[in-house]
Amino acid sequence: MRQKSETHNRDCSLIQGTQNRRQWLSNSLLGAGSIALSGLPFRTNLEAAELSPEVLSSYSAFNVKSVDRRTVKLQYRPVTRRAMDRELPHWRYTEICSVELENGTVGHGETLLFYTWGVPSDEAVGSCLGKNAAALMWSDSLGAGLQMAMFDAVAKSLGVPVHRLLGQQCHSKTPLSWWNIDMPPADMASECATALKQGYLSYKTKGRPWYDLWAQLEQSTKVVPDHFKIDMDFNDTLLDAERAIPILKELESYPQVDIYESPIPQGDVPGNRAICDATKVNIAMHYGTPDPDVVVREGACDGFVVGGGAQRVMQAGQFAGEVNMPFWLQLVGSGLTAAYSLHFGAVLKQATWPAVNCHQLYAHDLLADSLKVIDGHVAVPETPGIGYEIDWDEVARREVPRPLKRPEPRRLLQVSWTDGRIMDIASDGEVNFVLRLAMQGKMPFFERGVSTSVVADDGTAKWQERYLRAQTPQVRK
Repeated sequence: MRQKSETHNRDCSLIQGTQNRRQWLSNSLLGAGSIALSGLPFRTNLEAAELSPEVLSSYSAFNVKSVDRRTVKLQYRPVTRRAMDRELPHWRYTEICSVELENGTVGHGETLLFYTWGVPSDEAVGSCLGKNAAALMWSDSLGAGLQMAMFDAVAKSLGVPVHRLLGQQCHSKTPLSWWNIDMPPADMASECATALKQGYLSYKTKGRPWYDLWAQLEQSTKVVPDHFKIDMDFNDTLLDAERAIPILKELESYPQVDIYESPIPQGDVPGNRAICDATKVNIAMHYGTPDPDVVVREGACDGFVVGGGAQRVMQAGQFAGEVNMPFWLQLVGSGLTAAYSLHFGAVLKQATWPAVNCHQLYAHDLLADSLKVIDGHVAVPETPGIGYEIDWDEVARREVPRPLKRPEPRRLLQVSWTDGRIMDIASDGEVNFVLRLAMQGKMPFFERGVSTSVVADDGTAKWQERYLRAQTPQVRK
């Protein structure tokens, strides 16, 4: 795999893989699926013996006394609301999970209820009661918020930051990226300018055939300097290398364009290799599919997207270290999740691409003090636990009953092309109702001048009729 130029700062040296990757995966406790503390590389102010699994698991003071969960309905900022309500209105709902230990320590975590790698179940919560949190916390089966709260509680009890439970710190600060879903060119430019003003040097968004990619970049690159980077996730919508490469090479003329994520289906290894060879822009793939060994051997990408539970993140991060490939952390939620993500960035050497946490979407990130971004980076917390306090007054203001199912308001979109073609697309009860059409090649490919608008529900029979027709989207003039 060819080497591409480094565009994001690193604050520790990279390590070179010295073991065969398969040997490493088979020997690593994390790679072998261990969920206990045994073998983890603790580096704290406490003696290693004091942090051994035998010692920690013997402390009845670490036993879980109670678990409390509260659902909060977050509010989007005005610009992001227009885009998110169009396609992802359910990202408003997050659950704050609080775990109290027998020693009186309380740890907190959160779960973005309808977009996460794992929602804590009632059964998972019940099974934790009376059990030792230090022995449980590496189990990804707990789900996002419950696992996070376990780490927070144990770290607070020991008087150490969470990253001391994860491994040896190598970064004192980690890079963060501003995130938004796809949006009209003017809104994207506005968001890039806002991100820059708040200290960010990276912006990640979606590349979609229902918006004009060229106009988006033309307007956005005018409001940020060359060293501000823009990353685009295509979610397979460029379909194949033959169609993708001409577009990707056009876009790389903008110096800000830095990473393309999943331009075509990740399973198309030869196609992704061809794209890697054709463009100077970095190509990112979600870790795990295809098999990481295959991806690295065939040179199908330049780095990874890493998310999931603590065990999975550490496994993927250590693999990336062995093969000397960068990645970004993608743990999504409000401010608490973003703060938790910093701890993984502290110990994983190859976490050098800006993390994507999406907390910038919200009018309030639920933290008493928000993360402070300076030159694109946030300092790793050194106070016990996650290191950030929740704004409980805001939680109280926004608390709602937990929805029994994912909220699915009716939406009707109109996609318009410059030659007069129009395509109505209606929500169908499933997530990504527009994206699925593009991934399947069932809408026109990327073109200049295309735009999308929401057709507001005015309560009339005419709107209802149009909505029903749009359940089977067709291009018309």
